[in-house]
Amino acid sequence: MKEPLSPKAVEIVGHARSLLESGGYNGFSYADIAARVNISKASIHHHFPSKAELVRVVVALYRAEAREGLAILDRQLADPLGELNAYVDYWSSCIRGGTSSFCICAMLAAELPLLPAEIVAEVRGHFDDLTGWLTTVLEKGAARGQLRLQGPAADEARAFMASVHGAMLAARGFADPGTFQTLGALSIARLTRAA
Repeated sequence: MKEPLSPKAVEIVGHARSLLESGGYNGFSYADIAARVNISKASIHHHFPSKAELVRVVVALYRAEAREGLAILDRQLADPLGELNAYVDYWSSCIRGGTSSFCICAMLAAELPLLPAEIVAEVRGHFDDLTGWLTTVLEKGAARGQLRLQGPAADEARAFMASVHGAMLAARGFADPGTFQTLGALSIARLTRAA
């Protein structure tokens, strides 16, 4: 993405993101987007020549948004336990409010073996970004005595990330947004016991 997106492209990306969140890569087509945006499929191809390129752009923007959000947590809180709680609270608020019920990269990870390479690279990049941030937060929390790690910080980061993504899946499976908050709180409690 070297040039800024046009307003119509931004609208297309927004609808693609929503469709990815609800059904993954294979859960939508350009026809679905055309109906939502009220343009022809050919017009979508003008902005995004292929579905792979559209989804790559969506994930790249999602990654940038996530990195900025995590950086804001670092700057505003500078407290490892507070950052973990804010991260879980962010997702809990999104799930309860219906603004976002699932991490699109977690959704796409389930389809990874079938996805084009450029999307795989972006999804893995998001997992690397999130693992890196969580590792740093957990290391700081352990150094301050706020958190108790049972293994290397990078492994604990992956376990925490997996539990958050699993909590999203459980909330969706039980059709109960409160499930996410409960499971997220348990994941944090596991890290704070006897710290």
